[in-house]
Amino acid sequence: MGQDTAWSVAPDGGRPQGRTCSHTVTPTPTPTPTPGTALGEGCADCLARGWTWVRLRRCLTCGHIGCCDSSRGRHAYSHYLATGHPVAASMAPDEDWAWCFPDEVFLIRE
Repeated sequence: MGQDTAWSVAPDGGRPQGRTCSHTVTPTPTPTPTPGTALGEGCADCLARGWTWVRLRRCLTCGHIGCCDSSRGRHAYSHYLATGHPVAASMAPDEDWAWCFPDEVFLIRE
């Protein structure tokens, strides 16, 4: 944490060849809790509404934690729309990938 992590576009058979991402090297921030939420506790926006989530995503620009697109609130995507921060990584222990919102590609660690 606190150092640059290199990412590359994951192979995806359902997408045209040659997909690229201009955000493949993104600084990984030192995690800081979203206001009102302990680090790793969950999606602050969902917690404030009494909602649950499916999976959590962490913004690789600022460390904001939001819920995934399969969750009711889609707060990781809302964070991208509000801030323009392009990449969010899965926080699930069984997943090691990130998603680039503007380029619409999965990223894997190099």
